[in-house]
Amino acid sequence: MDRIKEQTSLIFRFVHWPLIARILVFIFVINITFGFLIHFIEPEEFPSIFDGIWWAIVTTATLGYGDYVPVTVTGRSLAIILILFGTGFVTTYFVSLAASAIATQNDYLEGKVDYRGSEHIIVIGWNERVRETLRQINSMSNKPLSIVLIDSSLEKNPLHDQNVHFIKGNPCNDQTLLSANVKSAGFVVISADQSKDEVQADMSSVLTLLAVKGLNPEVYTIVEILTSTQVKNAQRAGADEVIQTNMFTSYVMTNSMMSNGMSNTLLNMLNQLKGSKLKYLEVEKDMVGTTFEKLSNQMLQKKILIIGIKRRGDTMVNPPLYTLIQADDCLLVIKD
Repeated sequence: MDRIKEQTSLIFRFVHWPLIARILVFIFVINITFGFLIHFIEPEEFPSIFDGIWWAIVTTATLGYGDYVPVTVTGRSLAIILILFGTGFVTTYFVSLAASAIATQNDYLEGKVDYRGSEHIIVIGWNERVRETLRQINSMSNKPLSIVLIDSSLEKNPLHDQNVHFIKGNPCNDQTLLSANVKSAGFVVISADQSKDEVQADMSSVLTLLAVKGLNPEVYTIVEILTSTQVKNAQRAGADEVIQTNMFTSYVMTNSMMSNGMSNTLLNMLNQLKGSKLKYLEVEKDMVGTTFEKLSNQMLQKKILIIGIKRRGDTMVNPPLYTLIQADDCLLVIKD
């Protein structure tokens, strides 16, 4: 009884193998079986079992080379059966293999394939800002970046030819984030959902942020917030940086009204500062107690322009020249 159960279990496991694997096993068994049979039916034409198996493989794959040919009626009848069934299995195998490859490619394009890498950038949401952001970070990087795009509205990967892995799904769901391997991500950027009104979009961004931080509290997160009332909520949810796009836009519009043509100037300036040119530098020990004026002159000798100081979370742009540098300050600089 135990032996019968064991055999039944083996059959059950075999039935649940992938179709390609089962067909390959059938082809292997058919070739071995027919190789043995043709050797025993026509030992003079097929001197060894290996010759018989060789003939069976060549017959199923190419209908034969002509180096081994059965001459008896029984042998030829066996060859007919092999051609009809063996060739059919081989054809089915290659068709299934091609269909599987196409299905895998379609799943990849449609965002159904999990991401397995680490230290990657996860971008949540899709809009023109995201497209431009991805274009810029790819152009600035010296090496290919691993980027995962999460969106629920897209049908296919819009950037499949630019080393971007697409995951389709709701970013508020843990399973979607796990499919993007958020636990091993280096950065997460959350873009506002343009299909919703501003308040709903911000609430959705904060909820997504909570889901991300719940799965990976250490990952660095950048969140786009549209309304000023939700900035505190985003910070409470664990956002490392909050970008208020509407505020940035209002600043540009205000400056353009006060000084005509300022929008183009600001955009050109930001474009020139993209990449690693604008950054924070830690204050070194020998800088502590130095005035902003003196330190600025010293840094200019190194082709570094100090434009501000970050002190206890607040950034002072162009502070008074007599301002003393403190140990916990960070210097906002423009550096080549």
